[in-house]
Amino acid sequence: MIRQPIVVTIGHVDHGKTTLLDKIRKTAVQAKEAGGITQSIGATEIPIDVVKKICGPLLEKLNIKITIPGLLFIDTPGHEAFTSIRKRGSSIADLAILVIDINEGFQAQTDESLQFLKEFKTPFFVAATKIDKIEGWIQNRGECFSDSFNKQPDWVKESFDEKFYKLVGQLSERGFEAERFDRITDFKKTVAIVPCSGITGEGISELLVVLAGLAQAFLKEQLEVTKGIGRGSILEVKELRGLGKTIDVILYDGEIRKGDWIIIGGKEPIVTKIKALLKPRPLKEIRVEKQFENIDYVSAAAGVKIAAPDLENVVAGSPVIFVSDKNKIEELKKELQASIEEIEFEKAGEGIILKADNLGSLEALIGIFKNKVSIKKAEIGKVLRKDVIEIDAVKDPLKKLIIAFNVDVDEIAAKEARDKSIKILQSNIIYKLEEGYEEFVKETKEKIKQEKLETITLPAKIKIIPGHTFRVSKPAIVGVEVLEGTIKSGYKLKKNGKEIGEIKSIQSENKTLEKAVKGDKVAISIEGPIVGRHINEGDELTTVITENDLRVLQELNMKEEVELAREIISNY
Repeated sequence: MIRQPIVVTIGHVDHGKTTLLDKIRKTAVQAKEAGGITQSIGATEIPIDVVKKICGPLLEKLNIKITIPGLLFIDTPGHEAFTSIRKRGSSIADLAILVIDINEGFQAQTDESLQFLKEFKTPFFVAATKIDKIEGWIQNRGECFSDSFNKQPDWVKESFDEKFYKLVGQLSERGFEAERFDRITDFKKTVAIVPCSGITGEGISELLVVLAGLAQAFLKEQLEVTKGIGRGSILEVKELRGLGKTIDVILYDGEIRKGDWIIIGGKEPIVTKIKALLKPRPLKEIRVEKQFENIDYVSAAAGVKIAAPDLENVVAGSPVIFVSDKNKIEELKKELQASIEEIEFEKAGEGIILKADNLGSLEALIGIFKNKVSIKKAEIGKVLRKDVIEIDAVKDPLKKLIIAFNVDVDEIAAKEARDKSIKILQSNIIYKLEEGYEEFVKETKEKIKQEKLETITLPAKIKIIPGHTFRVSKPAIVGVEVLEGTIKSGYKLKKNGKEIGEIKSIQSENKTLEKAVKGDKVAISIEGPIVGRHINEGDELTTVITENDLRVLQELNMKEEVELAREIISNY
């Protein structure tokens, strides 16, 4: 048996995801036969006869035969739709629609969305929305994109093409070959772009046809439903008056029957039994619906609300299995435990700590940071004092970091982190955590560099300026020009390979300076030499450089300083 594919929309805020889904839903409602469409769990189920009714003329024109039983759109705000509903190693979504405003192109969250798609290896195509906002666009409500496009003035077509191929270029920069859906010969190699409008409905029929076509062309094996054991992912955990804690579940394989055993994955798997299997009234959104219909059976793919005892400690994003045979519970518990342990872990050795609100988010977080830095621990829940203590023991400053996605930091933990100067990056937007991490690395490397530089003498050449001897000795004070490099107080100086004294202070215009660099003319006091005996006006002096100084400069990849240091060691 082939199930309907699960489709999720993803993209930048305000690029039209919700409007697009609303338009599809409204179009489907208008086209449906009685009882032909149901909506549940923030999901919109569109049976295939409704798709055929909406897309009929286009299907005939393209000579396409649709064989899948329908489409299930997951409708949840933000990236929760993608990260919190997952199965082992991937997103629960079979297909994703990357929604991009054709007038704005790629934005920060578009890139974040693309990161999720790559990480979960989810096939996708692009809905280039808001074509009705292109200057001069003549709206043709409900029409196919191609028919509407042909009715546009030439200058509007040119404007469209300019925006469209800018989008194609942006996808190319990110490693994806893309083209307009009606110009593609190989959908396996090329990302399809469907221009459309959630306001006017232009291009909606093509969007549904492309969805159905891609699903049945490339996902047949994936859409095979096995009978018996039900497998799903928990979208949300909610309190419902009269029923207590309930779970909203996306069932992606198998079946659920009222009275089945539920096994929920976690550090300690939860085993309970279905008390009620519920769905909202047709066309009502589960997040706000208060009246539900009791059902006895449901098969994949579907969204349902389930009431059961002992759901207090359930975490969103957890995998869940439904089974009628009690003898299979222990075996399935082990399977779920293995799935959780792949994501939540703690390792020996040094590394950063990752914290997230649910398993899907944590998995996405791991995927993004695993190639950037070693990870010591990844787990669900807020940042606790023990996390701060653990990370404080890390010796590598580049790994002394806690990254918290969409979770709070315990007050005691926050105080401990401040006291120990531990960095906690906290955000509910993953790309901001990525940016924060890059900034942390940059700042930490600079700090490490400066700390290392404080332990060595930098190479420098200076010249005593004739006519600028202010004191002959104890200490000698002379005017110098820095010919190369950097001098600081405390640096030892040599002349012709022989050490002659130490810089005690650097001054310019009666102000004491921390350092002087190439091109500066300053007065320096030198403890040790006597002007006229050990040093003279016009002499060139250098700082005293050791092999250790040179090694540190090489480690820090300071090429100019390394070259100057080698010259000083060899020739002076």
